[in-house]
Amino acid sequence: MFDIVQWALDMDDSGPVSFIPPPEPGATTGLSFRYANGVTVNHKHWGEMNAIQFVGDDGTIEVSRSFLRSTPSSIVERQITDAEQRVYFSDNHFQDWIDAIKSRTKPIAHAEIGHRSATICNIANIAYELQQPLEWDPETELFINNSFANMMLSRPYRGEWDFTNY
Repeated sequence: MFDIVQWALDMDDSGPVSFIPPPEPGATTGLSFRYANGVTVNHKHWGEMNAIQFVGDDGTIEVSRSFLRSTPSSIVERQITDAEQRVYFSDNHFQDWIDAIKSRTKPIAHAEIGHRSATICNIANIAYELQQPLEWDPETELFINNSFANMMLSRPYRGEWDFTNY
């Protein structure tokens, strides 16, 4: 659901700048990551699978592909005014993709958005594996001052394998 986080934060073309794994070795939850604007995301179970939770000063909003709810409920019931910032709307990615093909435009959830969302998942897994804080440059898509973590971003191609020790 990191794509919904990216979408809500208007970061579809960027991403977090730091990842901090939990102190427990082998943990698969508890990682946190921070965006350059100061927003921190915590990867943890909070009662719903495949959903995200935005916690703010005035309440909580919970989002998945099948629900939108808040505490207090008035948060999601409130009408957004024309003067307020909105995220783009899409209730049918499949139709949007077909429409984009026909009109030769980008779909709302284009390939770069998918790439950026998948990148967060991969970096989170690397942080869990290495058990160390990582600084990330979303522009160059490289870890800062961590060549070992950068090596984990890809695998060698078939022609690059060294089979002499096998």
